[in-house]
Amino acid sequence: MSTTTDGIEGAGTKAPSLDPLSSLMMLPFEVASQTMDQWLNPKTALPDVLEQAGAMMDAGLAGDGPIGNGEDAAHWADVAGRMQAKWMEFQTQQAGKAMSGLLSGDLFKAELNGLASLSPAMNEMLAQWGRQIPLVRPETQQKLLSDGMKLWEGVLAQWGLHTGKGEAQTAALPRSDRRFADAAWRETPYFALVHQTYLLMAEQITAMADSVEGLDEPRKEQLRFYTRTMIEALSPDHFALTNPLVMEKAIETRGESLVKGLEHLLEDVKRGQLSHTNRDAFKVGENIAATPGKVVHRTPFYELIQYSPSTEQVMATPLLIFPPWINRFYILDLNAKKSFVKWAVDQGITVFLVSWKSADPNDPDMDWGAVTWDDYIGAQIEAIDVVRERLKVPSVHTIGYCVAGTTLAATLAVLARRGEAEKVASATFFTAQVDFEKAGELKTFIDDQQLAAIGALAQNGVIDGRYLAATFNLLRSQDLIWSYVTRNYLLGEDYSAFDLLFWNGDSTNLPAGWHQSYLRDLYRDNLLVQPDALSGCGTPIDLSRITTPAYIQAGREDHIAPPESVWRLSGQLKNSPHVFVLAGSGHIAGVVNPPAAKKYQFWTNDEQAENLAAFVAQAKETPGSWWNHWLGWLQEQAPEQVAAKGKRIPGGRGDKVLADAPGDYVRAR
Repeated sequence: MSTTTDGIEGAGTKAPSLDPLSSLMMLPFEVASQTMDQWLNPKTALPDVLEQAGAMMDAGLAGDGPIGNGEDAAHWADVAGRMQAKWMEFQTQQAGKAMSGLLSGDLFKAELNGLASLSPAMNEMLAQWGRQIPLVRPETQQKLLSDGMKLWEGVLAQWGLHTGKGEAQTAALPRSDRRFADAAWRETPYFALVHQTYLLMAEQITAMADSVEGLDEPRKEQLRFYTRTMIEALSPDHFALTNPLVMEKAIETRGESLVKGLEHLLEDVKRGQLSHTNRDAFKVGENIAATPGKVVHRTPFYELIQYSPSTEQVMATPLLIFPPWINRFYILDLNAKKSFVKWAVDQGITVFLVSWKSADPNDPDMDWGAVTWDDYIGAQIEAIDVVRERLKVPSVHTIGYCVAGTTLAATLAVLARRGEAEKVASATFFTAQVDFEKAGELKTFIDDQQLAAIGALAQNGVIDGRYLAATFNLLRSQDLIWSYVTRNYLLGEDYSAFDLLFWNGDSTNLPAGWHQSYLRDLYRDNLLVQPDALSGCGTPIDLSRITTPAYIQAGREDHIAPPESVWRLSGQLKNSPHVFVLAGSGHIAGVVNPPAAKKYQFWTNDEQAENLAAFVAQAKETPGSWWNHWLGWLQEQAPEQVAAKGKRIPGGRGDKVLADAPGDYVRAR
């Protein structure tokens, strides 16, 4: 991709001393390290901590209780010793290892070596954050003090000051939050005060961030984001001594929950990535990404999979799916019940899908440092031609998901400019943006400082995919970070087997050059909607030249590609007949919603609407999945049917194929 604007100075050079995003990504391990310090600090014996907590919860554990007697004291000493041994073994393994990059795991390990305090980078970020939040103003301090005193007086009054638990179960507390829904947070004045004070402070500090003056809107959005993230990180349910459930679980399991939680933490630190699910429960090609098919074409950049038909007749025009290369393709092929690929095959569609290769800094066949957006546009055009030639058809239907949908729009514009628009019979866009003015919270990370820092992370032209995975998790940190810190590190719960979360953690590495230009030219400078400001494979890009029929799907609760942003694609397709559909749920569940699940809903509107709000106001709501609606639209574009024979059956007689689906690239790590 070429552009008429200059790039970011300093990109690819040494990172700035402070990278706020990198510091935020460290938060789960920073917070967990504080708990490990509490448990393993030799000055604070584990049995003493638990006994004090038990007394605080009026659990009857003091004196000659279950922790206080000799036999159980020996048991708790053994638990503490096992935890210390595991920690020392981990520290020994890491000794002498040099840092090899932000998300190689080594930086996380190095940070965890300083258990007693937050990292210097985190301290610096907190200081900058504090300077922008007007806590030092006398009127602000007075309001906090006044509201805090009223809160404490009100909460303590529920118990008649210090009457113990009992009345607390029916006490009406002024603030509520799902994190503190368990009765244990209300049964004792101490824990009630802890979480109510936290909610008060969160409320006040959020209001302060909103009231800050002198910042432009992008900077103010950054402040709001960092404020929310810091507030969520400091929630009392993330720290053992302020979470009654952690104490109860430790006593109930006689310390085994603490040992297991430490094991979970150390395993994640070694891996350099927070776990969401039991990774041993899934195997690609067996119980995930298992729809039958063959790899029919391969380049150093991607594999092309053709899926085996399940019907005797199929649509004459095949479907070519371009999944995003930021994650593995099998989000569209999770299992037989959720698989969009299998469902489409069962509807009589000949389905092809591109499996992108994860960028590898040591790849002998690819110079990933030289990869640009042109390579992805060129790959889409090539894959279209390969399918057309293989089946001897004039055109193909296409689907582009997320970033691959953005690229598909550019590809269609290139083909239109070249007079080759007829190669694509239709284009479907899953949660794809082309106008990035309203691109949501991801724009929080797009400024010169962040771009320079991201560029400096590259190793041999490659960005570690775990960095991107952590970035997306930050957008929903309560659901995708902190709930797992609490459950799996502090409570020591086992990981559940969830295919969607397995996919979410199966990150892919990215070409650094493409990533930089994508963030700069699209997210920051919004050049794709400016005619001829960008070019693809030497051809200027003007989206208004696209005439291909289009189906645009957006997720109503999408936090990555907000529906308002996706809606704007319809305004760019001035010469293309198009349909816009708003699906219930978000970026993933709004797409992966099979009809049999009977979940969510979708909205359609045959009338022309000026904006998304007008579309929704006049829209028809239909319960369930939008997949059948899309199928009807697709069949209208090209209703012809043919027999499923010859090369419609990949790997049949005389058909040379390269491998069974899901191929080799999806398994590469």
